[in-house]
Amino acid sequence: MRGTFILSLLSAALGASASLTNSSLKTHVDVLALDNAFNPVKEAYWTGYPHHRRTPFAVSPDGKSAYIAYLDSSETDVHVQELDPTTFKATGTSVTVTGGKEAGGLVAHNDGFALLTNEAMPSGTTNAPPSDTPVAVLYRYTDGEQTWKTWLGGPGVHASEGLASSPDMNGDLVYSESQGLYGAYFVVTDYTGYASGHFGDSIQYVTNAGKLDTITGASSSWGCSHNTGIAFEAADQAPFASICAEDQGAIWLNTKTQGMTNDGVKISNENTTNGGSGEPMGGMSGSYSALARFANTTRYIFAWVSRGAIDVTENTWMGDGYTHVSNRTDGRNVAISLFSNKYTKVGAQATSEVGTEDGDSQVNWVTHGSNDCSNAHAATFGNSSALVTWEEISNPTCDYIAMGCRGQFAGTFFQQVNSQGSKVGAALKSTDVYVAGDMVTMKDGRICWPYVSMDWDLSQAVGWGSTPSTTKKMSIACMSL
Repeated sequence: MRGTFILSLLSAALGASASLTNSSLKTHVDVLALDNAFNPVKEAYWTGYPHHRRTPFAVSPDGKSAYIAYLDSSETDVHVQELDPTTFKATGTSVTVTGGKEAGGLVAHNDGFALLTNEAMPSGTTNAPPSDTPVAVLYRYTDGEQTWKTWLGGPGVHASEGLASSPDMNGDLVYSESQGLYGAYFVVTDYTGYASGHFGDSIQYVTNAGKLDTITGASSSWGCSHNTGIAFEAADQAPFASICAEDQGAIWLNTKTQGMTNDGVKISNENTTNGGSGEPMGGMSGSYSALARFANTTRYIFAWVSRGAIDVTENTWMGDGYTHVSNRTDGRNVAISLFSNKYTKVGAQATSEVGTEDGDSQVNWVTHGSNDCSNAHAATFGNSSALVTWEEISNPTCDYIAMGCRGQFAGTFFQQVNSQGSKVGAALKSTDVYVAGDMVTMKDGRICWPYVSMDWDLSQAVGWGSTPSTTKKMSIACMSL
């Protein structure tokens, strides 16, 4: 997300650059001292396998300041630290958003930041969710002080369609400079109305003044059933570019529909079982930096992981245009899709023709191996070049048909691709650098992101009574061409 301030004059030079080399990747290990402890591991839904706990990262339009948000190790309170975008060292005093349960998205401004989080509503709030279930909320801070706070769910928000809470947001926050508008896309659980007790997702827009702005054809109250992945990126005008994975068998470009109706653009067929679809956008603590805009164009790139699709059958419960598929492979591979604008996929959509043997013939695969791939992300260097990254497990054990896998961590991979979706050179591999927060295009054209320097063990589940490790140091990595 987050490359709209790139200097356009860089684009031609970046697009013509050679492939990535070891010198392209620079690391700043343990450079950022945190005031509070942070647990860098988040257990996956259903399996408990380890994921990187997201640390949202953003840089101001003028390139003079950066911010990082992280959840306190107590799992309550979100801390936002300003840092120097050149040295990546802390500057100023950190801000604590008390009660926040998830660092769900971050936008940097020249005078502060906006944070998407979720928290319990104040005691005694009429029609609040039961049992202090958190609700999505957007904060704006200016010069270290709270400017406004806007609830994105709960009482008074799309009440006629049903009131919504967000025990796990697993979404993202973006901002359009040209429209002066924030967009938040996040998972919801309704507690009133026709979808009460069910998981879906919601897209909400907020003005610069902190006013919730319900926009016909852009806002949504409950879009994709049991949302299993979100990709979201700003556009010059609402609706913003949006993608969802759902529990009925597909990934949709749903900018036009804000849901999973079959007049949307079907990007991919995916096997869905027990509410899972293979964690295509990262699963728990994922759903960030999967969809990126090519600088000042209308074009986008999307990266995800997939087991492929064979043997297309009818989804009789959903009806015409909806399908079921079987997995082609046990492990997941990395795929990308290009869009000429926020509504239009480049090339064919995924088939909905029942009886088709190859349900993934439209997919542009970045990898084809037997390793399991996860944690896929994308960012753009400019108008004509992008970076796709993922992690791999060698000799994976995939116990669950539509969830993640476990095994020996084989490295993080970085692949340059051009604006036509073709790979440029070979992928660069690192065994001690990970992507654990937003990939941001800096003003000088580099792509930078946060991570925790640690031994990354993907061989077994976490949690279940184990004591989590915490840290008070954050690392930053940057890729350049």
